[in-house]
Amino acid sequence: IEEDKLPYDVQSVSAETMYRSQTLNLTEFMSRNLSGVNINEVQGSPFQADITYRGFRLSGILGSSQGMSVYLDGVRVNEPFGDVINWDTIPEAAIGNVTLIPGSNPVYGLNTLGGALVFTTKSGLTAPGTEVKLQAGSFGRVRADVSYGNKSEDGSHQFISSTVFREDGWRDHSYGELGNFFAKLGRKQSDSNWDVSLLMGRSDLKGNGLLPSWDYGSTGALSSTHTNGMYETRRDWVYTHPDNTRNDLQMLTFNLQRMLDDETELATMAYVRHSYRRAFSGDVGETTDAMVNYNTSSQMGYGGSVNLTKLLDKHQITAGASADMTRMRYGAQEADCSFDNGRGITNCGDAEGSAGVRGKSHAIGIYASDTWTVDERTFVTGSARFNYANVSNVITDYDVSPAVNLPRESFNYNSLNPSLGISYKVAPAVTVFGNVGQSNRVPTVIELGCADAADGCKLPTGLQADPYLKQVIARTVEIGSRWRIEDDSEFTMALYRSDNANDILFMPTSTSGLGYFDNFSKTRRQGVDLSARTRLGAWSFQASYNYLDATYQANGALFGGEDREIDVTPGTRIAGLPKHTLRVSADVDVAPKFNVGGTVLAVSSVVTQGNEDGLVGEDGNTVAANASVKPYALLNLHANYAAGKGLDYFARINNVFDTRFETYGLMGLTAFNSAGQSQSETLSRFVAPGAPRSFMVGLRYRF
Repeated sequence: IEEDKLPYDVQSVSAETMYRSQTLNLTEFMSRNLSGVNINEVQGSPFQADITYRGFRLSGILGSSQGMSVYLDGVRVNEPFGDVINWDTIPEAAIGNVTLIPGSNPVYGLNTLGGALVFTTKSGLTAPGTEVKLQAGSFGRVRADVSYGNKSEDGSHQFISSTVFREDGWRDHSYGELGNFFAKLGRKQSDSNWDVSLLMGRSDLKGNGLLPSWDYGSTGALSSTHTNGMYETRRDWVYTHPDNTRNDLQMLTFNLQRMLDDETELATMAYVRHSYRRAFSGDVGETTDAMVNYNTSSQMGYGGSVNLTKLLDKHQITAGASADMTRMRYGAQEADCSFDNGRGITNCGDAEGSAGVRGKSHAIGIYASDTWTVDERTFVTGSARFNYANVSNVITDYDVSPAVNLPRESFNYNSLNPSLGISYKVAPAVTVFGNVGQSNRVPTVIELGCADAADGCKLPTGLQADPYLKQVIARTVEIGSRWRIEDDSEFTMALYRSDNANDILFMPTSTSGLGYFDNFSKTRRQGVDLSARTRLGAWSFQASYNYLDATYQANGALFGGEDREIDVTPGTRIAGLPKHTLRVSADVDVAPKFNVGGTVLAVSSVVTQGNEDGLVGEDGNTVAANASVKPYALLNLHANYAAGKGLDYFARINNVFDTRFETYGLMGLTAFNSAGQSQSETLSRFVAPGAPRSFMVGLRYRF
């Protein structure tokens, strides 16, 4: 559907646009170029980033409250066990287009609370020829992307691509590597188009997480002022190590589009998907000074969809259905260890089971949408989707010996989600729009597996009980305007408000250090997005500003770690989300073949998790302290030189002024002082360190 007909603001970028920005990977590109997107480097690995859009989260961390759906060629790739997204399994060399759809759009199905992120891959039709892209730079980073596409006169086409990446990491003990392979073949004829694609990926990443920063002293003698911690001594340190995650993925997808007549198209999709995750992490122990946590998860999913699109007079009608089924298995073990002189685990004992679950999920959706051209200036879009989902668990109880399986629990959810919007052309270059929509998210296996206030767990390894949780319902209202002055000059404004009913959050129990998932009656995310771009001769400019007000809208208590319950009231800010984000970029063609550019990214302070109420400490012994993460501004530069005959050279410098900055904060107990040496536990603000200055050079050759 043409963009001007849509009653909301869509952002869509091509592979060539992403290349020209010269960012390291997909998440870095989105955080620097897509309006409303921010990044939290919670894990510390560039392929394990936390992405937020308008305050809704897309993360690879189990137990995170996810709020967006992600699609790859029509397949929803949020992992069913926790709705997480594994960025390391996205085949970046094969991505032809990225589209970000805002709001609670019901057509995109489950988990589309704040928006949908849609990836479309290349084919031999859209990307014929060979492309080789090589790059190397700071922190031992090397990356190679290779692709080949071919099309024949009879309409058959083939495409293959592969990505290999490795790094030593800019922090200690942060080596990582990944590789993936993507292949697609198909045939396009006058009345049909089909393709089959295969994706295989494997990664071995070490993301050693947060580092203790400001220290407020022992819980019995807290201070409202702080002393420096490990982060201030060395930002490239890690707290404890290792923290290793290995992902394996295989996915087979079939797509078919067939024109039944000039006004009718039938499209079908089917897929099979298997993912396997192995993780182990060294942590401070509960009964000994150190411990190691092992966990594995295996997910086997399959499903498909069918939809019919019909052009009927002034209407463009789409109706369809989808079905997804997944089997999941999760297990966790723990072992007591000790720390070596570098805070790494050693001398570990025998591992014992600590959590286990076998789960199933089934989801069925039936949807319809109609875009009605009322007249040449007015377009009305109405849509609705009925979602049904079933989630069932069998939890293994390790509190008894021998461990036993608890009775199966099964929960059903359904929701009818409507949407209605209008787009109106005030003038040939000016469009105003408005839309209201609703979507839902059902509890995941991991959330249902830790949902009993009387039997809490410790994330991400603990699963104890599976009482019922309500589904999350999100309703979004958005109004705005698009001004398209010329093909290369436009301005967009959007104001929105998203209200979540029954948000699922991690709550405190009466037992120290344990929590459980429960429904929180209401949260809100509202704000304004402004973006503009233009070209003046050899110069091109782009800018965006985002204001986000993300708050709790009810009274309640949040999990604050050891012996800490945080009371929130309507208007309390949600942690980890900046109110203000500004991006300004400029590029200039210095010569016909030489282009240089830069981007300034400025982000305001964010509330630290565990300090939402402006207090630090434990229940009955708190002091007032503002532990927010400070604002920051970064300058990034890049250059491209087209040498000719398909050969390009490029370079980039990230964080030109080597700014020390943090992207996330969390209150917790640290067992190490500012010198990294063992001590009695004190209360600290842990932070996600931002990467220092880095360099990267590379080349691209197309033939």
